[in-house]
Amino acid sequence: MSEHPHPPAPDTTPSFSAPDAAAAAPSTAPEVPGNDRRDGHHPDPSGDAAREALLAVRTEVGRAVVGQEGTVTGVLIALLCRGHVLLEGVPGVAKTLLVRSLSAALTLQTTRVQFTPDLMPGDLTGSLVYDARTSDFTFRPGPVFTNLLLADEINRTPPKTQAALLEAMEERQVSVDGVSRPLPTPFIVAATQNPVEYEGTYPLPEAQLDRFLLKLTMDLPGRDDEIEVIRRHSAGFDPRDLAAAGVRAVAGADQLADARAAVGRVQVSPEVLGYIVDVVRATRSAPSFQLGVSPRGATALLNTARAWAWLNGRGYATPDDVKALALPTLRHRVALRAEAQMDGVSADGVLSSILATVPVPR
Repeated sequence: MSEHPHPPAPDTTPSFSAPDAAAAAPSTAPEVPGNDRRDGHHPDPSGDAAREALLAVRTEVGRAVVGQEGTVTGVLIALLCRGHVLLEGVPGVAKTLLVRSLSAALTLQTTRVQFTPDLMPGDLTGSLVYDARTSDFTFRPGPVFTNLLLADEINRTPPKTQAALLEAMEERQVSVDGVSRPLPTPFIVAATQNPVEYEGTYPLPEAQLDRFLLKLTMDLPGRDDEIEVIRRHSAGFDPRDLAAAGVRAVAGADQLADARAAVGRVQVSPEVLGYIVDVVRATRSAPSFQLGVSPRGATALLNTARAWAWLNGRGYATPDDVKALALPTLRHRVALRAEAQMDGVSADGVLSSILATVPVPR
């Protein structure tokens, strides 16, 4: 039984290749203003300078990470949309290095937490500590108080700790001893998980998966890219020393704020809005899915399509933008039926089939 004939999947997954404007990216690092926006920064209404700065970020990350341009752009889109990103890939494909390089190029504070089965909520959010000098309890912030939190192997921590992270992701705050404390701005979670090894893991519940704006898969590099990786290491590349690799700070919180404002001005026609809804509704009636995309997923697809259109230098979104971001935005918001999994059906395959059959507005 099949809701769609599953033709060869169209090439709808974005390559996230650099738009033409990348050629205009500055070859030298612009002055990076402070993160507190009190240094005389003047807003950039057009967003052109912010776009050039973010394209330069992608170039800087490429100095340390080879062959993952699509993933880098995906994380940038998550930053533009104030969303979180789930990176899935086998060990050794530079998931951690990518996030560290991105943080160095954006001058954002980054904290890495290795999620383990014995990690407690207080280890992540912070806790009250007794101060003998004042004979009182004071709050000691945990690693979640940062701009970019790298949650390494997030599925290895128990549900109780995952729930503590869920509040931080959704509410941008943590609650300790009945007091809510806001997190810094910007704040996003870049979580990694291994798609192969499941022993000793706690699968993320659907409610938490739905809080991730994008799920990006990091595949093994091609032969040429892997040769380049080996060449760099033979030449002395040290992934622990990004400065020596030439990764420079080329953008800051000011440019990111200007970029977010510019993305918010991208126009979306009623026809494109209808197309987004039609794609999402098709996932709910697909027999291969036992769970379709929720309205939150439709909103996420709208936001990522607008960000992709802006990165490509346009002030309006098109159906092609929706198609380009559909897989990374929706693949983790659906659930396959057991019989579909046994038949070797993948979520990406069904989504690609839906994109090939839902009428595209002209």
